[in-house]
Amino acid sequence: MNYAFAPAPAVTVPTAETAGAVGASRHFPVRRVYCVGRNYEAHAREMGHDPDREPPFFFSKPADALVYVAPGATGEFPYPSLTSNVHFEMELVVAIGKGGKDIPVERALEHVYGYALGLDMTRRDLQAEAKKLGRPWETAKGFDHSAPLGPIHPVAKIGHIEHGAIWLKVNGVEKQRSDVSQLIWSTPETIAYLSKLFELQPGDLIFTGTPEGVGAVVKGDLMTGGVDGLGEFSVRVV
Repeated sequence: MNYAFAPAPAVTVPTAETAGAVGASRHFPVRRVYCVGRNYEAHAREMGHDPDREPPFFFSKPADALVYVAPGATGEFPYPSLTSNVHFEMELVVAIGKGGKDIPVERALEHVYGYALGLDMTRRDLQAEAKKLGRPWETAKGFDHSAPLGPIHPVAKIGHIEHGAIWLKVNGVEKQRSDVSQLIWSTPETIAYLSKLFELQPGDLIFTGTPEGVGAVVKGDLMTGGVDGLGEFSVRVV
């Protein structure tokens, strides 16, 4: 096939079995990145919204916004342009390994390949302005490097994560802490609902939402986050 120019390389994320191995070849190819908004009650309240169990809503990030953070390494998050208020949002990320549409809740976990640590970095000032004007959030959520991500831990290795602590520290000071069991819409429910809106495919990632305690970071800050069963990762703002 003749291209007008060389196509961009596929976006892939190493799995936990190979994340630190020399010459590792087992990578998870990323197709789409979906994100669930306001999926912890306390975070909904801190953002000024009623935490009642209304239907979930979603936004997306481009796959090339992912920034892989290797185990034992410190990733880098370049402070973005046209903002003075960039927030961290620590999240459990679900990796889809089996596609489907209108997936029943009771079968949803069969579609999960694995889980990962993720940060949904947000230009909060741009988001607030977009909300006020009734405009899309892309510039606030889908900018370059806005989705630091750790290796994907296969279900076959760790099982499903339905409860366990989720936390984030900035420069050693804890800012976020909750439990995955406190998700308003659980992982199976989120997959089932999302599959009514889009036909899910292998390679899709779902950022499941962030707990309360979101806040701003500045250049030089070190963010360290984790989820029970997935360990920790660290990302520095540069």
